[in-house]
Amino acid sequence: MVYENIRPAVFLSRPNRFIAQIEIEGKQQICHVKNTGRCRELLVPNAPIFVQESDKPERKTKYDLISVQKGTRLINIDSSAPSRVFQEWVLTKSPFPELTKIQPEQKHGDSRFDFYLEFGGKAAFAEMKGVTLEQEGVVRFPDAPTERGVKHLNGLIQCLKEGYGAYAVFVIQMQGVRYLEPNWNTHREFGDAMRKAAAAGVQILALDCRVTENSIVANDFVEVRL
Repeated sequence: MVYENIRPAVFLSRPNRFIAQIEIEGKQQICHVKNTGRCRELLVPNAPIFVQESDKPERKTKYDLISVQKGTRLINIDSSAPSRVFQEWVLTKSPFPELTKIQPEQKHGDSRFDFYLEFGGKAAFAEMKGVTLEQEGVVRFPDAPTERGVKHLNGLIQCLKEGYGAYAVFVIQMQGVRYLEPNWNTHREFGDAMRKAAAAGVQILALDCRVTENSIVANDFVEVRL
């Protein structure tokens, strides 16, 4: 996944979850934050960031916040990226043998999943979760309570009961991490749901990414600890 019109900037503040005050080319600007999570450990005053400049005059903001430099690690925080990264990965790396169909945004029961797939004579649903929270090489999800996430995991269990394959894919929007685990302190119910889903047979996968100023690409599997 490649971005165009990327510019370096500096994060100043986040008045609400949708916008940030940034400094770019010596001027203060308003920037759209493409992630409604907390990102408190990333969006700190004076953090180096990369933004995407838009040329659409009808937009309220000229920039989208794409990634944040945290020490030596560049972390993509675009919440729309994980699904696109996964789809590119599936279509280029062929992790699912004999893939014949991949459809985004497919509903099953009372849940809408990121993807419906058919491969090797089987059908499956897959749900993506973007991971941006990292501490000492350990990444955790979620960074804020997510009842929607719990619902998705329970929905994947129901998919299994009806004969479908089921995948929960945690797309780690950075590289060089040790392992992924639930963020028990933030949302224990989600961690319990992950364990329940894994025990039921849902495939829990974690995939890290190579991140540059203007790109994010799936890299390799990461250990999941439950």
